[in-house]
Amino acid sequence: MSPIIKYLTSLIPVGFLWRLTFLNILIIVVATAISGWAIYNTACFLAAGVGGLDGQQQQQFNSTLLNYLWIFMIITALTGSIIHFYLIKRLIKPIRSLIQSTEQLRLGHYPEPVTDYKYGEIGQLVKQYNDLIAQLQKNEAQQKKLVSDLSHEIRTPLSNLNGYLHALKDGDIIGDKKLFSSLHQESKRLTQMIEQLEQLKEWDLLSAQSIVKKEPYEIENLLSQCAVMFERTRKQKNIPLQLEVESCKVSIHIEGIQQVISNLLENAIRYYEGIGPIIITGEKQEKGYRISITGPSKPIPDGEKENIFRRFYRLDSSRSRITGGSGLGLAITKEIVENHHQGEIGIETTINSNTFWIVIPN
Repeated sequence: MSPIIKYLTSLIPVGFLWRLTFLNILIIVVATAISGWAIYNTACFLAAGVGGLDGQQQQQFNSTLLNYLWIFMIITALTGSIIHFYLIKRLIKPIRSLIQSTEQLRLGHYPEPVTDYKYGEIGQLVKQYNDLIAQLQKNEAQQKKLVSDLSHEIRTPLSNLNGYLHALKDGDIIGDKKLFSSLHQESKRLTQMIEQLEQLKEWDLLSAQSIVKKEPYEIENLLSQCAVMFERTRKQKNIPLQLEVESCKVSIHIEGIQQVISNLLENAIRYYEGIGPIIITGEKQEKGYRISITGPSKPIPDGEKENIFRRFYRLDSSRSRITGGSGLGLAITKEIVENHHQGEIGIETTINSNTFWIVIPN
């Protein structure tokens, strides 16, 4: 690049607003100059041809016309440039706000939403940017809560294990079968919690995808397979099972619904209290296919029916630790049903049983 071009380029303003204004003023000036030149020559030609002017009059006419044209061109260029600068400044105001907002974000602060601009592509950009900031804030809040909940949930079993192991090492207590069984149970619960957190992370990642792979599947076979997986556990605890399933092909994410049924069935076995079978029911309804799992248990209070689907939430912490619950199974179940199948999930209670149900839409 030659030094002259470099020098001329250096004269061009750096800011977007000024660069755009400079470019448009240049275009206005050039267009006005060309128009003025054309008007001047046309008018002079017509005056010479039909005006009947002598040489001095023609020269005076040309000079006067040129002066007027210069005045009009300068006024036009100035007025056009000022109006253009004002309109462009208003037009790119949201972009300047976006730049300031991203600067705050770069410094680690969540900015206030950019003032909504409703028109055209810039409006769409502002809206999507505001949505992105809101989503980032939501994700960070969830991550902080998850880490906080996880720390709280892991601290107690780890403290128990460390305390007992330390006491065994120092000979303060003597291990027996019951103690080792309790420590093993605590270790299993920690392992299960970590595994369920992994599952939750996978389903969270999957929920970010716009398309979830589903395929028609015979729901009766799927429920039977899930029931078989828990047959050994049921027999050990002497819990009968009853299947009342209506045959139907349903479009589902197979692994997801298997996970849902397994979680609900495991829950029914874990908190089984009373007599009678666990009942798995499947039936076609107008709005979809309804699956319910009913098990004898202490009834869940009405005020807790929403809370039990929250991550790490437990009705009775001490009882859950004894039974091995991590407080994540129902959260995973709700995530799969609502976010991956756009379905519904709920619970119904009687004085001696709880029924968890899901509806998979047609």
